[in-house]
Amino acid sequence: MRENRRPQERFSLDLSSPSITLRFFIGAQVIATILAVARNDDPNPGAWNDFLLLTAFTQTVALLSIVALKIIANALPNLGVVTKTAVTFVVLLLIVVGVYEGILFILYLTEITAQRWPPDHDTTLARLIIISVLIIAMTLRYIFIHQRAQTRSESQQQDRLQALQSRIRPHFLFNSMNSVASLIRSDPDLAEKALQDLADVFRVLLADARKMVPITAEGELARQYLDIEKLRLGERLQVKWTASNVPRSALIPSLTLQPLLENAVYHGIEPSFDGGTVDIQLWSEGEDLNIMISNPVPEVANPNHTRRGNRIAMDNVRERLSRHFGGRATLQNLEQQGNYYVKIRMPIVRG
Repeated sequence: MRENRRPQERFSLDLSSPSITLRFFIGAQVIATILAVARNDDPNPGAWNDFLLLTAFTQTVALLSIVALKIIANALPNLGVVTKTAVTFVVLLLIVVGVYEGILFILYLTEITAQRWPPDHDTTLARLIIISVLIIAMTLRYIFIHQRAQTRSESQQQDRLQALQSRIRPHFLFNSMNSVASLIRSDPDLAEKALQDLADVFRVLLADARKMVPITAEGELARQYLDIEKLRLGERLQVKWTASNVPRSALIPSLTLQPLLENAVYHGIEPSFDGGTVDIQLWSEGEDLNIMISNPVPEVANPNHTRRGNRIAMDNVRERLSRHFGGRATLQNLEQQGNYYVKIRMPIVRG
C-alpha cells in the first residue's frame, strides 16, 4: 500500500535566484535608511556621512549573510530545521558584530576616528545586538515561510501533474483490449505486438510525470499509441510524420505528444465517418523546437465527444511545459479551414 507522506520541511533558500539576492540588498538598504533618518534630525553633511557609513555596514552584512547562508546550506544539508535555524542565527549575529567591530577598526587605522573604541562603544554594541536579534529573527522567519510555501507549491504541482498524467480515458483501454481480443485467433502475432505496445504506453502513462525523455523515445511511444488505434479504426486513421532538422539528442517532457494525438483521434478521426489524417510535423528554428499536430474537424459534431477531454489534455501538456521551461515554451491551438491545429514551441534541450 502506498504511503502518503507530507513533504519534509527544510530550512534553505535558493540564493541562486537573483530576485532573492536582490531582496537581501534592498532590505539592508531600507534598514540603513531608517537608521540614518532616526539618528539625524537635519539633512546636513554629517547626516550624509552617517548614511554612507550605515549603508556600508548593512550592505556588507547582507553580502556576508548571503555567503554564510550558501555555505550553511551546502555544508549542513541534512540538519533539522531547529538545529539549522539555531546555527544560522548565531552565524548571522556574529557577522553583524564582526562587521561592526571591523568598521571601527578600519576607521581607527585610517585615522578617521582618533580613538580605537568610541566612548559609547558598549552601549551602541548592546543596542546593535538587540536590533540585530529582532531583524535576524524576522529574516529567518521569512526564509522558513518562503521555503515552506515553495515546498508545498512544488508538491501540489507534482501531484497535479501525476493526476493529469494518470487520467486515462476508459474508452481507450476498453476498445484496445477488444481490438486485441478480436485478433487473438485471426492474427496472434499482431495481437501479441499490440499487447506489447499497449503495455509500453501504459508503462509511460503511469511513470514519473516530471522527467525529460529523448524525442526519439517520445516519437516511438506516439507511434505505438497510433498503431493501437489503427487496429480499431483501420483505414479511417491515416498518419503522416514530417521531421526536419530535429536533433536526435533533443529532450522533451514525457508525454508531450501522446495526449495531443489522443485528442486528434478521439475528437477528429473517430467521430468522422470517412476518418482522416493526423499530421505530425517536427522542425527546429534556431534554438527552438516546434511541434505541429493537425486533424480534420468532423462536419457533424458528435455530442458524445465533449471538449472537456480536450481541455484536460491541453492542461496536461501546458502544465508540463510550464514546469520545465516556464514562459519560454508556448502551446497554441487554432481551428481553421476544417482542420484543428495544435502548435508547441519549446527550447531545445540536448541530452
